[in-house]
Amino acid sequence: MINNEDFSFALQRVRETEYAQGGIGRLGEKTLHAALKYYLEPDESRHEVRLGRYVADIVNGDGVTEIQTRSFNALRSKLAAFLEYAPVTVVYPIARTKWLVWIDPENGAATKKRKSPKTGTFYDVFFELYKIKPFLKNENFRLKLLLIDLVEYRNLNGWSSDRKKGSSRYERIPEALAGELELSSSGDYRSLVPGTLAAEFTSADFSKAAKISRSSAQTALHILHEIGVVVRVGRNGRGYRYQRNGFGSA
Repeated sequence: MINNEDFSFALQRVRETEYAQGGIGRLGEKTLHAALKYYLEPDESRHEVRLGRYVADIVNGDGVTEIQTRSFNALRSKLAAFLEYAPVTVVYPIARTKWLVWIDPENGAATKKRKSPKTGTFYDVFFELYKIKPFLKNENFRLKLLLIDLVEYRNLNGWSSDRKKGSSRYERIPEALAGELELSSSGDYRSLVPGTLAAEFTSADFSKAAKISRSSAQTALHILHEIGVVVRVGRNGRGYRYQRNGFGSA
C-alpha cells in the first residue's frame, strides 16, 4: 500500500543530510537508494547490517531487504548467501515519470528539466528478473516494485554529436511514490497477466494488451512461464501460444 506521508518523510530526511553535506551527490550513497532505505525502514540501526561476507541494506523483523537501483547481476552472490538464512525482499524502483536535466561536466552548467517521453511500468522489471532466474522460485524470495516520479541528472559526456547517447547518469532525485506492487508467490505474479487476453495468446497479444514492446513481452512471458504462471500450449510460427496456468481446471 502506498504511504505518501512516510515517503515524503524519508525524502525530507535525505534532503536534510544532503544539505548538511553540501548538496546532491555528496552522500556516501545515491539519493534514490538512501530515500528508499528510510522509507522501508526508518530505524537507522537496522541499516547496513553485516551478514557473513556481505552487508545487507536492511535487516529487521521482515528479514533481509536489498534495494537494487541498477542491474540485478550484482545481486546473485548476495541472494545465494542471504536466502539460506532468511526471507529476502528485493526492492526495485522504476521511474514512472522522469524529468531529465543535463549537466556539462566541463563547467557544471545544467539545462532546464524536460520530461522524458518514456513512462515506466511494473513490466520493466522482467528484463532484470531474467538475470536472477534461478532464485525466483525460492520460497524465501520476495519482490517489491516501486513506481517513482523522479528527476534524473545526466552528464553531457556521451559519444554522439549532442553528447547524450552513451552518457553517464549522475544522480536521480525522487519526488513522489506513484505505485507499489509486492510479489511473493506465483499467484501475485498473475496480476501482471492482462485480464483482457483471450484464453490462448501469443507474445504479440501480450505486447498489445500490456502496452509494452514485443521483446519486453517475450521476456515477461519467459519469466512467467519459468515460475508457472503461464503454460505453453503450442507453437505459433517461431514463437509459442500460451494459457494461464490452471485455465479450464475445475
